[in-house]
Amino acid sequence: MFAWVAWSIWQQIQQQPELGLQLKNIWLSASGAGMWKLLLVFLLMFVNWGLEARKWQVMMKNLTNLSFNQSVKSILSGIAFSMNTPNRVGEYGGRVLFIEPEKRIRAVSLTAASSFSQLLITMVMGSAGLYFIADNISASPGVNSFRLGVTVLQSVVIASTLLGFIMYFNMGSMIRVVERVPLINKVTSHFHVLVEMDKRTLFRSLTFSLIRFSVFIIQYNLMLQVMDVQLGWWQGFWTVSVLFLLLAVIPTIALLELGLRWEFSVLLFGLFSNNSVGMYAAATGIWFINLVVPAIAGSFFMLGWRRSV
Repeated sequence: MFAWVAWSIWQQIQQQPELGLQLKNIWLSASGAGMWKLLLVFLLMFVNWGLEARKWQVMMKNLTNLSFNQSVKSILSGIAFSMNTPNRVGEYGGRVLFIEPEKRIRAVSLTAASSFSQLLITMVMGSAGLYFIADNISASPGVNSFRLGVTVLQSVVIASTLLGFIMYFNMGSMIRVVERVPLINKVTSHFHVLVEMDKRTLFRSLTFSLIRFSVFIIQYNLMLQVMDVQLGWWQGFWTVSVLFLLLAVIPTIALLELGLRWEFSVLLFGLFSNNSVGMYAAATGIWFINLVVPAIAGSFFMLGWRRSV
């Protein structure tokens, strides 16, 4: 399993167009005064995934007593598994490797609930971002034709977010209703752990998700500064929020996500800056630090998987 994941990650990285050139540009840009910012972006990666590990540990409390160390291994293994799956659905399978076999199916439902909380925060912040940069979109002759599309997208996201919050805080009630259906009640029994989840835990998950989102924003803005993309913190905050919204709602594979990151970066950051090379390099740096490095670490943790179950 380790060999397959490691080989797959390496093959996909090798296939990324101009990846070596972008990484070289990052190093050259950061070799001077920007070195501390690049180092801070790297250190914030540990904060980011540490927060996610703590969030999942909290979500799992009604199912199993998961240590923080086990939670970190689960999170990183999930990233490694997710790199070749659409919208990272393989993360569910990777996380439950370090859970007792008889509890793994129920752990998948908790993983989904944890991911759902992060998606809700992304949708809230992305929708707000669309509102704050709407005037910039209207003022840009290159994308003015998309103004109506932005308005429609914002309306759809707001409606979906409201519906999502209703579902999120009523998962237990939904499970109870579905359990009454005779043909599928055996399947839904695995999701009964969601019924036992209290509102306080759900709020804590949203809080962790919001803090993680803030870390993402700081990382991206620091990387943009390193790459000399002239963008204010306020503009960067909301533009990156929209970027993450687009990446969250459009189906893709993590290792093929870099191309989309490039396209969306130029489309969005191009509203404020003409440094397209810097935008490409910033997108590459964030992708490499936040996804590839943790995935490589997660693949190594798989070597000790059998000893832990």
